[in-house]
Amino acid sequence: MEALFAITVGMLTACSVFLILRGRSFPIVVGITMLSYAVNLFLFSTGRLVIEGAPIIGNTKPIADPLPQALVLTAIVIGFAMTAYAVILAVRARGEIGSDEVNDLDHSDAEGQR
Repeated sequence: MEALFAITVGMLTACSVFLILRGRSFPIVVGITMLSYAVNLFLFSTGRLVIEGAPIIGNTKPIADPLPQALVLTAIVIGFAMTAYAVILAVRARGEIGSDEVNDLDHSDAEGQR
C-alpha cells in the first residue's frame, strides 16, 4: 500500500510540474491545485498509513496521528479558496489583456502591435 501511495504522490507531483511549466494561465492553476493535492497526500501519510486505526492513544489497535489529518483538512479549505481566487484572477487577466499567455508582451506593447 505504501508503494502505491508513493507512486500516486509522485505522479501527481510530476503532472503538476508539467502543467505549471506550461505557458497558459489555466493549466498553471490546475498544476498548482494538483501540487497542493500531492502535498496534502504527503502530509497525510506522515501520520502513518494505518487501516482501521484509532486516533486515540490507549487502545490496543495501532494508532494514527491526528495532527496531520487536522493539517490536511485545514490545507484543503485554504487550497480551495486560493484556487477560486486564482481562477478569478486568470479570468480577469484574460478579459483585460485578451490572452491567457503568462509570459505575453506587456499590455502597452500588445496594444501597439494590434
